[in-house]
Amino acid sequence: MTTFKEIRGTAIQSVSSDPTNPEVGQIWYNNTIGVLKGYRSLGGAWASGGNMGTGRYALGGAGTQTAGLAVSGRAQPANTTATEEYDGSTWAAGGNFGTATIRLAAAGTQTAGLAFGGYNPLSPTGPVATTQNYDGSTWSPGGNLATARYGLAGAGIQTAGLAFGGDTNPGLGSNSTEEYNGSSWTAGGNLGTARYYLGGAGTQTAGLAFGGMNPSLTAVTELYNGTSWTAGGSLNTTRSGVSGAGTQTAGLAFGGGTPTVTGATEQYNGTSWVSATPMSIAREKGGGCGTQTAGLSFGGNFPVSSATEEFTDPTFAVQKITTS
Repeated sequence: MTTFKEIRGTAIQSVSSDPTNPEVGQIWYNNTIGVLKGYRSLGGAWASGGNMGTGRYALGGAGTQTAGLAVSGRAQPANTTATEEYDGSTWAAGGNFGTATIRLAAAGTQTAGLAFGGYNPLSPTGPVATTQNYDGSTWSPGGNLATARYGLAGAGIQTAGLAFGGDTNPGLGSNSTEEYNGSSWTAGGNLGTARYYLGGAGTQTAGLAFGGMNPSLTAVTELYNGTSWTAGGSLNTTRSGVSGAGTQTAGLAFGGGTPTVTGATEQYNGTSWVSATPMSIAREKGGGCGTQTAGLSFGGNFPVSSATEEFTDPTFAVQKITTS
């Protein structure tokens, strides 16, 4: 029988108090309280971050967990042009978006952002095709989408963006995909399932689309290779208004409506989704960005929220060791 010392190279120590800085996999016996303990990974977990200055939903999100970007959206009692930048702990005001827009998509980074599409109640048709580029302080006009739509998803970077899905009014859903080169959009391969309020992640040549509705909720996942979409493994929780982060082979989906608002979180490995620890605050149509192991969730509905949560995988903790 293999012993713990043979595996770790050290025996289990008997100590009067827990180690200050334990190593992953370390086990010890706390003789003061008579408990065997260890330090191990708990998998992914969400933790509270700094609140946004302007609570909102149906906003655009881009960037990383330590350099996030929140764009426009629906505040109360009206839409907002506010842009906010996250530094890993607090949000600060950035340059205002050109037009107060809801249900738009975003991509890129905090200093090279991209926002496109959405819905503007002041527009004669509602859905808009507007694209704007962000340089870290100011938004400037870019080339318009060929298909005006809202509730779409985005992926990629400012000079290689991807727009897919959305609604063209009235609630029919779109399967359109467009690719951005930094100044103009061109048509890409259509989604297999037309839908809106879907989640997205990845790059222009390795995109990930999941969830949404048209008009019923769907769990469908599709993968983009720069030319066409193919079917992937379905979400475990069918929902719309879901946020996304990460890549095609390491995706993160969180929040949404089932239609009941949820904090459900799932991780994608390129083939299938696995459930992870849910967010502390259930919400839909929030902003999202980052990676599968360092995700960021901000804003959302219901009710309208300014809350920010940070996802970290793995997280570590001291735990009591039992036979159960």
